[in-house]
Amino acid sequence: MPKQTVTAPDAVPPLPVYSHATISGKTVYVSGSIGCNKDMSLVEGGVQAQTRAALTNMHKILEAAGSGLDHVLKVTVFLPNIARDFALMNEVYKEFFPTSPPARTCIGVAALPLGAEVEIECIAELPVV
Repeated sequence: MPKQTVTAPDAVPPLPVYSHATISGKTVYVSGSIGCNKDMSLVEGGVQAQTRAALTNMHKILEAAGSGLDHVLKVTVFLPNIARDFALMNEVYKEFFPTSPPARTCIGVAALPLGAEVEIECIAELPVV
């Protein structure tokens, strides 16, 4: 089965160098989302507001792919200021994954595009139909 790219019309548009997501078999690979608006301006309100925006965008992409947050297998979170923002990000993150959270890795990085405070990507499965 050839890979399939996914574009979510309601999500923040991707740059022309990547897709919102790619599906291979029954697996959905979602590109990293930063906390920005559709005009690519960062959401105001710090890491918590940006985490909420990034996860909302990721949710829209998953839905466009035929999946959803309840089918997420693995999440990777990137934080430029992990010491300051880890607990703050987690407060919002657990709203999106209140029970049976997926596997996750959180990585401290030097910087993110547009000076974002968080970037989140995931791998999910397509539901069995």
